[in-house]
Amino acid sequence: MASEIGATETASSEPQARHVVYCGVCTLPPEYCEFGGTAKKCKEWLEMNHADLHEKLYSEEAVAATLSTLSLEAQKRAAKDSQKKEAKAAAAEAKAAETKAQAQILIKRVERNKRKYVTAVSGLEAHGMDLKKVAKEWGKKFATGSSVTKTASGGEEVVVQGDNSDEIFDWVVDVAGVPEANVDCIEDKKKKGA
Repeated sequence: MASEIGATETASSEPQARHVVYCGVCTLPPEYCEFGGTAKKCKEWLEMNHADLHEKLYSEEAVAATLSTLSLEAQKRAAKDSQKKEAKAAAAEAKAAETKAQAQILIKRVERNKRKYVTAVSGLEAHGMDLKKVAKEWGKKFATGSSVTKTASGGEEVVVQGDNSDEIFDWVVDVAGVPEANVDCIEDKKKKGA
Protein backbone atom coordinates (compact mmCIF):
# COMPACT_ATOMS: atom_id res chain seq x y z
CA MET A 1 0.00 0.00 0.00
CA ALA A 2 2.80 2.40 0.89
CA SER A 3 4.57 1.65 -2.39
CA GLU A 4 1.42 2.61 -4.35
CA ILE A 5 1.19 6.00 -2.61
CA GLY A 6 4.89 6.68 -3.23
CA ALA A 7 4.46 5.83 -6.95
CA THR A 8 1.55 8.25 -7.42
CA GLU A 9 3.40 11.05 -5.63
CA THR A 10 6.46 10.74 -7.86
CA ALA A 11 4.32 10.59 -10.99
CA SER A 12 2.44 13.79 -10.13
CA SER A 13 5.59 15.68 -9.09
CA GLU A 14 7.23 15.15 -12.48
CA PRO A 15 7.01 18.14 -14.80
CA GLN A 16 4.13 17.95 -17.24
CA ALA A 17 4.43 18.89 -20.92
CA ARG A 18 2.93 22.24 -21.85
CA HIS A 19 0.70 22.76 -24.82
CA VAL A 20 2.07 25.67 -26.86
CA VAL A 21 0.09 27.30 -29.65
CA TYR A 22 2.12 28.29 -32.70
CA CYS A 23 1.03 30.90 -35.22
CA GLY A 24 -0.10 29.52 -38.57
CA VAL A 25 1.47 32.46 -40.42
CA CYS A 26 4.93 33.02 -38.92
CA THR A 27 5.22 29.76 -36.88
CA LEU A 28 6.20 31.65 -33.71
CA PRO A 29 4.20 31.57 -30.48
CA PRO A 30 1.53 34.32 -30.66
CA GLU A 31 3.27 36.30 -27.92
CA TYR A 32 6.24 36.81 -30.29
CA CYS A 33 4.36 37.48 -33.55
CA GLU A 34 4.93 41.22 -33.15
CA PHE A 35 8.66 40.67 -33.74
CA GLY A 36 8.10 39.00 -37.12
CA GLY A 37 7.34 40.86 -40.31
CA THR A 38 3.74 39.67 -40.58
CA ALA A 39 2.18 40.99 -37.37
CA LYS A 40 -1.07 42.08 -39.03
CA LYS A 41 -1.66 38.70 -40.70
CA CYS A 42 -0.70 36.89 -37.51
CA LYS A 43 -3.21 38.92 -35.52
CA GLU A 44 -5.99 38.09 -38.02
CA TRP A 45 -5.06 34.38 -37.95
CA LEU A 46 -5.07 34.32 -34.16
CA GLU A 47 -8.47 36.03 -34.02
CA MET A 48 -9.97 33.45 -36.39
CA ASN A 49 -8.38 30.30 -34.90
CA HIS A 50 -7.86 31.09 -31.18
CA ALA A 51 -10.26 33.84 -30.14
CA ASP A 52 -9.58 33.34 -26.42
CA LEU A 53 -5.83 33.79 -26.84
CA HIS A 54 -6.41 36.79 -29.13
CA GLU A 55 -8.58 38.40 -26.43
CA LYS A 56 -5.90 37.72 -23.83
CA LEU A 57 -3.10 39.29 -25.90
CA TYR A 58 -4.78 42.04 -27.91
CA SER A 59 -7.73 43.25 -25.84
CA GLU A 60 -7.75 46.92 -24.87
CA GLU A 61 -7.14 46.03 -21.21
CA ALA A 62 -4.10 43.86 -22.07
CA VAL A 63 -2.60 46.53 -24.31
CA ALA A 64 -3.25 49.25 -21.72
CA ALA A 65 -1.69 47.12 -18.98
CA THR A 66 1.40 46.52 -21.10
CA LEU A 67 1.75 50.17 -22.01
CA SER A 68 1.26 51.34 -18.40
CA THR A 69 4.50 49.62 -17.38
CA LEU A 70 6.47 51.73 -19.86
CA SER A 71 7.70 55.26 -19.33
CA LEU A 72 6.23 58.09 -21.44
CA GLU A 73 9.23 58.14 -23.77
CA ALA A 74 9.08 54.37 -24.19
CA GLN A 75 5.34 54.58 -24.93
CA LYS A 76 5.99 57.15 -27.65
CA ARG A 77 8.77 55.02 -29.13
CA ALA A 78 6.56 51.91 -29.05
CA ALA A 79 3.74 53.72 -30.83
CA LYS A 80 6.14 55.11 -33.43
CA ASP A 81 7.74 51.69 -33.98
CA SER A 82 4.36 49.99 -34.40
CA GLN A 83 3.31 52.59 -36.98
CA LYS A 84 6.57 52.05 -38.87
CA LYS A 85 6.11 48.27 -38.84
CA GLU A 86 2.52 48.54 -40.08
CA ALA A 87 3.52 50.93 -42.86
CA LYS A 88 6.41 48.68 -43.86
CA ALA A 89 4.19 45.58 -43.95
CA ALA A 90 1.55 47.40 -46.03
CA ALA A 91 4.21 48.62 -48.46
CA ALA A 92 5.64 45.10 -48.80
CA GLU A 93 2.17 43.69 -49.53
CA ALA A 94 1.51 46.37 -52.14
CA LYS A 95 4.90 45.77 -53.77
CA ALA A 96 4.33 42.01 -53.90
CA ALA A 97 0.89 42.50 -55.48
CA GLU A 98 2.34 44.93 -58.03
CA THR A 99 5.17 42.60 -59.05
CA LYS A 100 2.72 39.71 -59.36
CA ALA A 101 0.44 41.81 -61.57
CA GLN A 102 3.33 42.79 -63.86
CA ALA A 103 5.02 39.38 -64.04
CA GLN A 104 4.95 37.78 -67.48
CA ILE A 105 4.75 34.06 -68.20
CA LEU A 106 6.48 33.04 -71.42
CA ILE A 107 5.41 29.84 -73.18
CA LYS A 108 7.97 28.96 -75.85
CA ARG A 109 7.57 26.19 -78.40
CA VAL A 110 11.12 25.18 -79.31
CA GLU A 111 11.85 22.96 -82.31
CA ARG A 112 14.27 20.12 -81.54
CA ASN A 113 14.38 18.09 -84.72
CA LYS A 114 12.32 18.29 -87.90
CA ARG A 115 8.94 17.67 -86.32
CA LYS A 116 9.85 17.28 -82.68
CA TYR A 117 9.10 20.07 -80.21
CA VAL A 118 9.50 20.89 -76.53
CA THR A 119 7.53 23.54 -74.69
CA ALA A 120 9.47 25.72 -72.24
CA VAL A 121 7.53 27.80 -69.71
CA SER A 122 9.24 30.49 -67.64
CA GLY A 123 7.99 33.09 -65.15
CA LEU A 124 5.75 30.79 -63.10
CA GLU A 125 7.58 31.38 -59.80
CA ALA A 126 6.59 35.07 -59.84
CA HIS A 127 2.96 33.97 -59.51
CA GLY A 128 3.66 31.82 -56.45
CA MET A 129 3.73 28.42 -58.18
CA ASP A 130 6.07 25.64 -57.13
CA LEU A 131 7.88 24.66 -60.33
CA LYS A 132 8.49 21.03 -59.36
CA LYS A 133 4.82 20.46 -58.52
CA VAL A 134 3.71 22.15 -61.74
CA ALA A 135 6.14 20.05 -63.79
CA LYS A 136 4.88 16.86 -62.17
CA GLU A 137 1.24 17.82 -62.72
CA TRP A 138 1.87 18.69 -66.39
CA GLY A 139 3.75 15.43 -66.89
CA LYS A 140 0.69 13.52 -65.66
CA LYS A 141 -1.83 15.70 -67.48
CA PHE A 142 -0.13 15.60 -70.89
CA ALA A 143 1.33 12.07 -70.48
CA THR A 144 4.81 13.33 -71.37
CA GLY A 145 8.11 13.97 -69.69
CA SER A 146 8.48 17.30 -67.94
CA SER A 147 11.22 18.76 -65.78
CA VAL A 148 12.53 21.93 -64.20
CA THR A 149 15.71 23.20 -65.85
CA LYS A 150 17.99 26.16 -65.28
CA THR A 151 18.19 28.79 -67.97
CA ALA A 152 21.29 30.59 -69.19
CA SER A 153 20.14 33.78 -67.44
CA GLY A 154 20.11 32.01 -64.06
CA GLY A 155 16.36 31.49 -63.75
CA GLU A 156 14.37 28.28 -63.93
CA GLU A 157 11.80 27.06 -66.41
CA VAL A 158 9.56 24.04 -66.86
CA VAL A 159 10.30 22.02 -70.00
CA VAL A 160 7.56 19.72 -71.31
CA GLN A 161 8.15 17.28 -74.16
CA GLY A 162 5.90 17.83 -77.16
CA ASP A 163 3.92 20.76 -78.49
CA ASN A 164 1.59 21.48 -75.57
CA SER A 165 1.69 25.27 -75.74
CA ASP A 166 -2.08 25.73 -76.25
CA GLU A 167 -2.99 23.34 -73.43
CA ILE A 168 -0.45 24.96 -71.10
CA PHE A 169 -1.82 28.42 -71.97
CA ASP A 170 -5.34 27.24 -71.07
CA TRP A 171 -4.09 25.65 -67.82
CA VAL A 172 -2.19 28.79 -66.75
CA VAL A 173 -5.21 31.02 -67.41
CA ASP A 174 -7.94 28.72 -66.04
CA VAL A 175 -6.35 26.75 -63.21
CA ALA A 176 -3.63 29.13 -62.02
CA GLY A 177 -5.80 32.24 -62.48
CA VAL A 178 -3.19 34.31 -64.32
CA PRO A 179 -4.69 37.05 -66.55
CA GLU A 180 -4.37 36.40 -70.31
CA ALA A 181 -2.52 39.70 -70.73
CA ASN A 182 0.34 38.32 -68.60
CA VAL A 183 0.83 35.17 -70.70
CA ASP A 184 2.80 35.24 -73.98
CA CYS A 185 3.19 32.38 -76.48
CA ILE A 186 6.36 32.41 -78.56
CA GLU A 187 7.45 30.00 -81.30
CA ASP A 188 11.20 29.50 -81.30
CA LYS A 189 12.81 28.01 -84.43
CA LYS A 190 16.03 26.08 -84.05
CA LYS A 191 18.89 27.82 -85.86
CA LYS A 192 20.48 25.72 -88.56
CA GLY A 193 24.21 25.15 -88.30
CA ALA A 194 26.59 26.54 -90.99
